Amino acid sequence: MGAAAAAHLWSRHVEIHRYTLREVELRILPPGTRTIRVLHISDIHLLPDQQRKLDFLEHLTLLRPHLVIDTGDNIASAAAIPVLAEALEPLLRRPGAFVRGSNDMYEPVSKNPARYLLPDARPQGMTDPKEPTLPVSELTERLAEHGWKDLTNTRAAIELGGLEVRLAGVDDPHLELDEMPPPASPAPPAPAHGNVLRLGVAHAPYRRVLDSLVADGSELILAGHTHGGQLRLPGIGALVTNCDLPRQQARGLSDWQGVPLNVSAGMGASPYSNYRLLCPPEATLLTLRAPKAGPVR
Repeated sequence: MGAAAAAHLWSRHVEIHRYTLREVELRILPPGTRTIRVLHISDIHLLPDQQRKLDFLEHLTLLRPHLVIDTGDNIASAAAIPVLAEALEPLLRRPGAFVRGSNDMYEPVSKNPARYLLPDARPQGMTDPKEPTLPVSELTERLAEHGWKDLTNTRAAIELGGLEVRLAGVDDPHLELDEMPPPASPAPPAPAHGNVLRLGVAHAPYRRVLDSLVADGSELILAGHTHGGQLRLPGIGALVTNCDLPRQQARGLSDWQGVPLNVSAGMGASPYSNYRLLCPPEATLLTLRAPKAGPVR
C-alpha cells in the first residue's frame, strides 16, 4: 500500500511536471542536403492555468527548429486557445504543420480508467460523433494564422532552403475521420534542387493509417495520441496504447515497414487523469541529416 501511495503521489504531483526534450537523429535526407531540425509536439491538453507547461512551450522556441509538426490534442478547454497561441507564437512564425486530435474537437469527460485495458477503449458511439463541443475553427485559425499548414486529410509542401518537404496528413483516426488524401494531380514537378523529403502526419498511429502512409511513400511518420502509455512499469513498459499500435512502439522512434516512426509521448494528459508514471511529458527534436559520405577510394 505504501509503494502504491508513493507511486500515486509521484505520478500525480511530480512526474506530470517533469517536462523533457527527447532528441533523436536520423540520416534520411538526400545526399548533399543540409541538416534540418524538426520539433515534434503533441498532446498538450492545455488548461489556461498550467503555467509550468506554458513555460516549457515557451522554452522550446529557443531550439530554433527549421520545421514544427504538431500532432494534435492541443487543448482541454476553449479558454486555452488564446493562451496556447500566445505561448506558441514564436513557433507559429516558423514553418510548420498540424493535424487534429479528438480533444481538439471535444471537451474531455471523466472516464473509467479500466476502459483503456479493453481491446477498443473508445466509448460507445465515439466513432459516430456529435457536433464538436470545442471551437475547432477558432483553434485551426490560431494555429494557421502565421502559415502553419492544416493537414486535415490533405497534402501540403514546405520549402526549407534547398529541401522540399512534401506532407500528407489525416484527420483523427481515433474518431475514424481519417481519409488518405488522393495523390496530387498532376504530380508535382521535381524541385530544381532535386531534394525532397516525404513526411506523413497523423494524430493516432493506427496500423491502417501507418500502412497507408508507408504505401504513399512517406520517408518519416510522426504521430502522438498514446501518451507513451502514460503509466509504464519497469521491465514491461506501456500497458496500453489506446489504439492498435504494438505496446513496444508506444513512445519514441521505431520502425514501421522500414519507415522511421516517431510517436510522441506528448506533454499532457486529460484533466481527469492528470498523472504519469515512468513516462514524463515530452517534446521531440529530430535532427535530420544526409547520409555520411563513404570512404574515398
